Amino acid sequence: MEISIYTSENKKMDSIANFLEFYYSFRLKHLASDLLEQGLSPTQITEAVVKAMTVGKSSGLDIDQHFRPVFTGIQKQVVSDCKLSHLAYGLVLMNADSELQVVGDFQISVLQEYIGHYGSF
Repeated sequence: MEISIYTSENKKMDSIANFLEFYYSFRLKHLASDLLEQGLSPTQITEAVVKAMTVGKSSGLDIDQHFRPVFTGIQKQVVSDCKLSHLAYGLVLMNADSELQVVGDFQISVLQEYIGHYGSF
């Protein structure tokens, strides 16, 4: 006869953590590498992700709910990437190189929406 060690507390913690990880992964609809199609370079994307995570941390966001490192395949290569929530994708784009038209266009559209919602300055 074999002896099994069962600790219900550890199992519950693992189950809850696994469920939350699974739940949050459904909310991560974007990849940082999607920004390559918008004209950003891999270096610009990396810098923007780091800035966006810094903004998220300083604003009290639970970073694990919005940013998840992953590996993806691009042009027959495996590259380091990041899955992003919709909010994180916007933060990355907002914190990317401001000399890029797509970044400027995004920042203008966000401000126009904000001003339209809360009144003009």
